[in-house]
Amino acid sequence: MSSTKDSVVETIKTIVYALLIAGIFRTFFFQPFFIPSSSMKDTLLIGDFLFVNKMSYGYSKWSCPMAFMCPVSGRILFTEPERGDIVVFEHPTKHVTYVKRLIGLPGDQVQLKDGVVFINGEEAVQTPDGVFVETFEPQGAAGNPPRCANPAPGLGGDCVKEKFIETLPGGRQHSVLNAAVTGVDNTKVYTVPEGQYFFMGDNRDNSVDSRIAQPSGVGFVPAEYLLGRVDRVIFSSAGKHLVYFWTWRKDRFFKGLQ
Repeated sequence: MSSTKDSVVETIKTIVYALLIAGIFRTFFFQPFFIPSSSMKDTLLIGDFLFVNKMSYGYSKWSCPMAFMCPVSGRILFTEPERGDIVVFEHPTKHVTYVKRLIGLPGDQVQLKDGVVFINGEEAVQTPDGVFVETFEPQGAAGNPPRCANPAPGLGGDCVKEKFIETLPGGRQHSVLNAAVTGVDNTKVYTVPEGQYFFMGDNRDNSVDSRIAQPSGVGFVPAEYLLGRVDRVIFSSAGKHLVYFWTWRKDRFFKGLQ
């Protein structure tokens, strides 16, 4: 009887230790993240699995799996993010996790004119880079079809978007997509407050981001809500679930991101 009891106690201790180690790893080092939406195409695809580098920008209470476990005010060990970083953050009011590209730093003035970004009056030049083509079909767990520039491709047809290489002030480059003329292709001038940031998705016409104010959009994001930077896709699945290994995209294994 004593041997059985000791075995149960040891099993419980092992589970507790494993959970503590996993919690510490997730809080301070790397947090797994699954891409559920199309807002960052073609940089990030629905079904991409990646790790968020939690060491990038220091830590806040939102770095913990449950915020109440980290009674931290502001950020500690803070390192300023750079324009062009792909950042995972907590939505300030909805408290769900988003991934977007950092466009505006504190004090920046950001405006869109005909879909082109201007930062402090300087144009983020978009150079044509062909088209992005994908199959028009339900994607990911939600089963939503992609948005296309070509009209009504039909199920199984080619869904096409214009593709550009955008060069931000400072020289960093990344891919952006254009599918249509939308209400946020021309905007007012956004002045980013001190200690806050302005984010946009690379799939410009299918992204809820800082161009739309909270609560329906993202608005400006205070530094304390930043979780970390994304540098690489670990692996990717085109199916509804990551366990469907036959749908894995082999060309995206350990793919570095711009």
